[in-house]
Amino acid sequence: MPTHAWRVTAAATLAAGVLATAACSSDGDGKKPTADGSPEVKPLKWGDCEAPTAAQGGGQAPPKDWQCATLDLPLDYAKPEGETIPIALIRAKARDQKNRLGSLVFNFGGPGGSGISTLPGAAKEYEALRARYDLVSFDPRGVGGSDPVLCENDKQLDQYFSEDSSPETPEEEKAFVENIRTYQEACEKNSAALLPRVGTENAARDLDRIRQALGDEKLNYFGISYGTELGGVYAHLFPKNVGRAVFDAVVDPTKTAEQSALGQAKGFQLALGNFAQDCVDRGDECRLRGSTPKEIEADVIKLQKALAAKPIPGIGDRMLTETQATNGIAQALYSKELWPLLEQGLDEAEGGQGQLLMALSDALNGRDQQGRYSNIGAANTAINCVDDKERYTLEQTKAKLAEFRAASPVFGDLLGWGMLTCTGWPVPGTWETPDVSAPGADPILVIGNTGDPATPYEGARNMVERLGPGVGVELTYKGEGHGAYNSGDPCVQKAVNGYLLDGKTPAEGTVCTAAPNPTPPPPPEVPESSAA
Repeated sequence: MPTHAWRVTAAATLAAGVLATAACSSDGDGKKPTADGSPEVKPLKWGDCEAPTAAQGGGQAPPKDWQCATLDLPLDYAKPEGETIPIALIRAKARDQKNRLGSLVFNFGGPGGSGISTLPGAAKEYEALRARYDLVSFDPRGVGGSDPVLCENDKQLDQYFSEDSSPETPEEEKAFVENIRTYQEACEKNSAALLPRVGTENAARDLDRIRQALGDEKLNYFGISYGTELGGVYAHLFPKNVGRAVFDAVVDPTKTAEQSALGQAKGFQLALGNFAQDCVDRGDECRLRGSTPKEIEADVIKLQKALAAKPIPGIGDRMLTETQATNGIAQALYSKELWPLLEQGLDEAEGGQGQLLMALSDALNGRDQQGRYSNIGAANTAINCVDDKERYTLEQTKAKLAEFRAASPVFGDLLGWGMLTCTGWPVPGTWETPDVSAPGADPILVIGNTGDPATPYEGARNMVERLGPGVGVELTYKGEGHGAYNSGDPCVQKAVNGYLLDGKTPAEGTVCTAAPNPTPPPPPEVPESSAA
């Protein structure tokens, strides 16, 4: 079952004018008081890092040259002297300290992704930027190491994510709604005091405290996927504090929750069609039947219907359901590097073996090979539901299903029914759409990918318009997968690196086109979590 809509998290890492040079700090010794009267932000005390916790997605401890710290910030910014919440941070210091530009703070998306577990694994992709920046990331409030939102336990989540998320009968509808209600009750029971405080606006205020604790006059920022929404809200709240910022895989700030889910339905259907066309173009090398993309898509729909009637063996004693298969397909569409796994997984599932599609589904839902879930799903729901004001009724949702199915015969049902995720949530929402207007901010480089399934391309243009005149600078990447910089495309990376390192924004309307790849790379190992 998707939480709200599919998470918009950086994948495959897992993804005009000259700016003033960002101020350097000696080593993160800022001690500037805050404008809202909250206590002075103290300098960070960096120390050795431990291995990520299960809530952060698990894995190995980062290399010895990485450092970690905790920053205590107001839980409620209306009560700045009151209770605090710990924010976990991680950094790798710049290679060239003599020419250091400051810190570059990453948010890899979600909402709900752990920066603590993601940045070390993705750091090789940003090595050029580490030359002059400390690479920094963090777990936003409610995520991973920053007082994580807790809902159901691992055993309950196995059941939750296997339930039918495209009900067709009154009985199935009742079970679907009950599944959501039970999950929400668990969230309220285990995290009631935290739920009102994990929204994006609070996270943006946290970002400014992080900037101060790092000792930077302005925030140099790399936001990916949901990280672009967080960055846009930050720019609106603190336009004069925006330094060199990049938004990649842009969340559309003009879309409501319903419109965003519908956009994802169209985006994932487009990506599936591109995957199918690639398979057809490879002829006999493709393991899937079908001489046209439509025939391959028809086989996918046939598989979904078969799994709805009778699940097949998955991993261990778990059976692959229609919902898990659809989630697994979606996970593989986040990156072209995962297309070989999708091809193999569909072929095996048609033969009655669902292990690979289930592994991909587990990755999307944050389940590791030991059966432990990160808290990305719980945090994702909590953040989305405190951000988004709309609460859709069962009748409203059912009335929209035809539009979702028309947008995507494969993904429409799942995303359409997902409109009910926040209905009954114990905390009211904040906005219909976020305000990202940022008059007076320094230029922000905004990158849209024409083949992006999770954050459709038009979101970049809408972000540029909402940021306001002279702020957003758009760059188009004609490629596949979620995001652009993490594709490795040299044109995109040259533009981004030139901007972040030298302060030179590319010309407005710059277009980078992915090079053809007639020979697909060998399939990567199945990822163990979706936090990257």
